[in-house]
Amino acid sequence: VPTTILALQHFNTFTERLKDLPCTVDYVSRLRSVKDINSIRQRLKEGKIDILIGTHKILSDSFEFKDLGLLIIDEEQKFGVSAKEKLRKLRSSVDTLTLTATPIPRTLQFSLLGARDLSIINTPPPNRIPVQTEIILFDKNEIKSIIEYELNRGGQVFFLHNKVEELPAIQEILHRLIPDMKICVAHGQMESKTLENRMLEFIRGDYDLLLCTTIIENGLDIPNANTIIINQAQNIGLSDLHQLRGRVGRSNRKAFCFLIVPPLTTLTDDARRRLKAIEEFSDLGSGFNIAMQDLDIRGAGNLLGAEQSGFIMDMGFETYQKILSEAMEELGVESGIAPKQGRSSYHTDCTIETDQQALIPDSYIDVTAEKIRIYKQLDSLFSDKEIDLFALQLRDRFGILPKELENLLEVVKIRNAGARLGFEKIIVKNGMFIAFFISNQMSPYFRSDTFSTILDRVNTGAVNLEFKQSEGKLKLITRKVDSLQKARSILSKLE
Repeated sequence: VPTTILALQHFNTFTERLKDLPCTVDYVSRLRSVKDINSIRQRLKEGKIDILIGTHKILSDSFEFKDLGLLIIDEEQKFGVSAKEKLRKLRSSVDTLTLTATPIPRTLQFSLLGARDLSIINTPPPNRIPVQTEIILFDKNEIKSIIEYELNRGGQVFFLHNKVEELPAIQEILHRLIPDMKICVAHGQMESKTLENRMLEFIRGDYDLLLCTTIIENGLDIPNANTIIINQAQNIGLSDLHQLRGRVGRSNRKAFCFLIVPPLTTLTDDARRRLKAIEEFSDLGSGFNIAMQDLDIRGAGNLLGAEQSGFIMDMGFETYQKILSEAMEELGVESGIAPKQGRSSYHTDCTIETDQQALIPDSYIDVTAEKIRIYKQLDSLFSDKEIDLFALQLRDRFGILPKELENLLEVVKIRNAGARLGFEKIIVKNGMFIAFFISNQMSPYFRSDTFSTILDRVNTGAVNLEFKQSEGKLKLITRKVDSLQKARSILSKLE
């Protein structure tokens, strides 16, 4: 579990529910003494503890499990990638169950892709009522009436403000609004014992209002607290807002969640989308819908790495795949475990500019999805033989290839040949053929066998090309190239 308070609460719940069973339950957190921790370590190593509940503290190497069989990660969204992987490494064959009301975008993406199994608990406990969620402006009179309504029906209130240094000022404002209200303050910078006592006193009903930071968001169960007011809600993440809202409505009473924000016109688009989502999805079991919105707003993060949110579409999926495959090929070649794929190791792509139409015309294939699929297939072909075979398949399926499509196939062949020869860009326009070499004049490409071969072919007149240099860029130029076929023929002579 992510917090000490939640560890203690789980320990009490487990102990109560398993008291008639032969199970030994214990917990680890910063609230325990050194003597207790050492005792737990020893009993854990000997297999005398059946269930251990703990915070990040159990990640340390000093905790040895005799026979770990099941790992349960509660409030998974609060753990980073490194922490979760360290938990998994406690034992390679351990079964893992992660619990969360709002999965992190990357975790949700893994589940949607089928990399992890996904179960959704949609049925709430009996007599639960959805929390009514409202977005309001900071109005002292409205805040006063909200708090008084809850206190008059015998309930308690959470008031959340996520800046510790401003809590005394907020406490003063609340005290002036309702002088006889008992207020206690809780935040993560308190001494652990003081924090624990404050929370227990609030649970017992000694205070009417708990003024706090987001430390309360993880799993606290206080059935008598049924109103939560979140100040500056625009600065809090979507999953965090849902978790905070879940602190109320844990009994059969109607609960309320009020989100205090500045005028909506002053907020960013993402903040408005978050607030709209949290207001719209207020039914019981709506955490999955909120997580989907979070995935949509923040993106799915890195497939391989520590970032758990972020947009692959910032660069595009095709570009991402290309960069990934190039990096993997480069690593494979460097380590000697994979052969080169016939492309230049100095440059992996070549841009083509031409004044001739090179595309799949609508008159040949009019289904957009099919055209996109064919374009993708063409992009993955790297040899002339593969392209010729692909052309035969197209002819079998759709008939004789139009001129525009034949040009497109030639463009792909020119691009592949250009990449193999180390050209960054090739222009075939107005009867001119211009091939640009790598921009970096210090590149080892200019000392390679590939460049030496091109140099020899041009100098001996084997191909009608001349070197030119302008604006620091070296290029090969020739004229009277009025077709893409002629351009490809020139490149063939250079290889």
